[in-house]
Amino acid sequence: MPQRTKFRTLPASRSRYQGHMRSLPTLQQGFTLIELMVGIAIGLLVIAVSMAALMVSRSVSGTVSDASGIQQQSAYVMRIIGLQMRQAGSLYLNLDPGNLKTGYAYARGVAFETTAEGGSGMNFDPSTDTIQGTASPVTLSIGYRRYKEPVYTHAAEQALARNCLGGPDNDSSDARIDNVFQLNGNQLQCSGNGDNAQTLAQNVSNFQIRYLAQNNKTPGNPLIQYVAAADTEKWNAQQWAMVQAVEVCLVVYGNEPIDVPSGSTYVDCDGKAVDMTKLTGQRARRMHIAYRNVFQLRSQGLVGSVL
Repeated sequence: MPQRTKFRTLPASRSRYQGHMRSLPTLQQGFTLIELMVGIAIGLLVIAVSMAALMVSRSVSGTVSDASGIQQQSAYVMRIIGLQMRQAGSLYLNLDPGNLKTGYAYARGVAFETTAEGGSGMNFDPSTDTIQGTASPVTLSIGYRRYKEPVYTHAAEQALARNCLGGPDNDSSDARIDNVFQLNGNQLQCSGNGDNAQTLAQNVSNFQIRYLAQNNKTPGNPLIQYVAAADTEKWNAQQWAMVQAVEVCLVVYGNEPIDVPSGSTYVDCDGKAVDMTKLTGQRARRMHIAYRNVFQLRSQGLVGSVL
C-alpha cells in the first residue's frame, strides 16, 4: 500500500511573517568612514561658530567693563578734588568772641579768623595757603582752615574736616587741611598734612590745570580770565589770591585692547585731536576719555587780597 504524505498548513498570519522576514536585507552595523568624516566636519563647524560668538561677546563685555571702569575712576577723582576745592580758603567763624557783657546774648557778635597757628603742626594763612600750583610737573595744592568743634558722641572736641586721604588724625595740632594733587607717571596721586602720597587713579595719561582769575585792571568792570598753569610760575601771593575757580582736565585710558580704525582720535586737554593709531606702549589700542570740570573756591578769589 503506498505511503501517504501528510501536509500541515501553517496559519496565514505566521506564513506572512516568515515571508516578510525572508525579504528583509541584512542590517548594517556601525558607520562608514564617510559618515564619520561628515559628522566630525559638522561638529568642528559648530565649535568654530560658537568660539567666534564667544570671542565677540567677550570683546563687547570687556569694552563695556573698560568704559565703566574709566568712568568710575574719573568720577571718583573729580569728586575728591571738587570736595577739597570747594572748601579752599574757608576760614573759621568764631560764634563767641568773648567780648560781650552778660545779658547781651542777642547782640553777640561773630568773627572770622584771619590766620591760625597750628602749634607744632601746620599753620593757615589764607593769602598763601589757599591755593598754589606748579606747571612742571603739574601740581595743585589746596588748603583751608582746620578747627575742632563739639561732637556730642565724644567727650572731646573733634575736627570733622578731612583731606583727600582722610587725615589728619584727631590728635593732630595742624590748623590747616592740606591737599597736593600730582601726576606721577600714569598715576594721579594725592598727599596732604605730611602723609605719603597715595594713588587716586591709574591709567591717567594727562592731568592739566587752568585757573580762572579775576582781572581788576578796569575799575568797576572786573573780568574773569583763564590762566594756564605755565603762566603762574612767577605769580605772587596777591595774584594767587585772585583765583576764583579752577578747571581740572583728566584723560584716562583703559586696559582692554580695542580695534582702532584709521582716523580714530580723541580730544586732549589742550583741545587738540590725538591720533589713536600712533599711540605706543601701554596706551596703544586703548580707549581714551577726557573729563573736564570747573570748581569754584569758597573764598571766591578775594580772601587773600582783602584780609
